[in-house]
Amino acid sequence: MNENNLNLLGRKLRLLRQTQALNQAAIAAKLGVSTPAYNKIETGVTDVNISRLKQIAELYKVPITVLLNGDDDPHARNTEEEIKTLKTKLGQKLEEVSMLQAKCIALMDELMSKEN
Repeated sequence: MNENNLNLLGRKLRLLRQTQALNQAAIAAKLGVSTPAYNKIETGVTDVNISRLKQIAELYKVPITVLLNGDDDPHARNTEEEIKTLKTKLGQKLEEVSMLQAKCIALMDELMSKEN
């Protein structure tokens, strides 16, 4: 990786770590490396091999491509699982709306019949 990519990766890792309210020591321990070694990854000093990237991606529960893509924000892209969950929630809400519409129509019919 070139220096810009290492810095971008480091920013992503820092953001992911901070969103989980973890410190570098906690992440380093989970990865089985020293805190200074992890700090070098986050600051872009150390190049990261594929197996370490895979380990980091699994730790943060993001696809490895999120760590490697050009976006600065690792949360910028939804994973397929997140999209599936959102589609399920949307379907449930649409069903709720349909049920409420049916109730409104029934109430409107009742009101109209009482007025006549």
